[in-house]
Amino acid sequence: MDNRKHNYKPGDVVDLTVVRKSEMGAFLDAGTGNTSDDILLHKVQQAEEVTVGQTVKVYLYADPKGRLTASMRLPQMREGQVARVEVINTTRDGTFVNIGAERGVFMPHAGRRGMPRRGEKVWVKLYRDKSGRPAVTMEVEDELRQASKPAEGVKVGDTVIGSVYNYSDQGAFLFTKDRFIAFLHNDEMTERPRVGEELETRVTFLREDGRLNVSMRPVKENAMDVDAEKILEVLRARGGQMPYSDDSPPEIIKEKFNISKASFKRAIGRLLRAQLIEQKEGWTYLNAKETEGGD
Repeated sequence: MDNRKHNYKPGDVVDLTVVRKSEMGAFLDAGTGNTSDDILLHKVQQAEEVTVGQTVKVYLYADPKGRLTASMRLPQMREGQVARVEVINTTRDGTFVNIGAERGVFMPHAGRRGMPRRGEKVWVKLYRDKSGRPAVTMEVEDELRQASKPAEGVKVGDTVIGSVYNYSDQGAFLFTKDRFIAFLHNDEMTERPRVGEELETRVTFLREDGRLNVSMRPVKENAMDVDAEKILEVLRARGGQMPYSDDSPPEIIKEKFNISKASFKRAIGRLLRAQLIEQKEGWTYLNAKETEGGD
């Protein structure tokens, strides 16, 4: 007989023995020698009916009254592991995510990246907080770096699918389905993706460290068409004139058109050659024909 005392905590996954049953469910031996410490495995938390003397693997969590309770529904991740999980609720105190266990696991504001919303999926790491309860954080850079592998069998122009796990001042970091790390520069975004969002991107560069540079933008020739149309739309919306030209600062171009200065200049050059626009004293104007035909 095991006379050792155990100090089980919420978040533990353990093998416990059924010592008695009641109308509510089964009670599991907590290993303290005191029957009042027995842990309830409610009928609704049983994957299958259990019998006295049977050893069952269970996940322990605290019920609304703070009592240690068991469930045969086991989490899909263990302490120290990372996974992409669904956000199930947000409150003023923090965020709750689904790790496949009986209850959602708490993410404090300090461990949050961006503003995750209900239904979105985000990368998290499972850990114990100071009180010993399970919690998660979106600070997963080190873990994903260790889990990643160098990009092999990939060439420029290929499509890769990955989800955003972090941002820097320069852009976003993605972890792809093939476990590659990819960097998406701000200039290569057609819109700013949310942390956790899954993207289909195009490989633009293979780095010596085995990582990838990627883009959300179409190939350059098509991108020029897209950018040129974007400029025409702005001009039409402003009555055929706008205070932006080749001389506008890059940050203004990025803010107004969400493209780089180089892309803006290429698109402007195409429109000038097509005689659809003209520039004068720092302003850009639709020509008379385009103004009449564009609505």
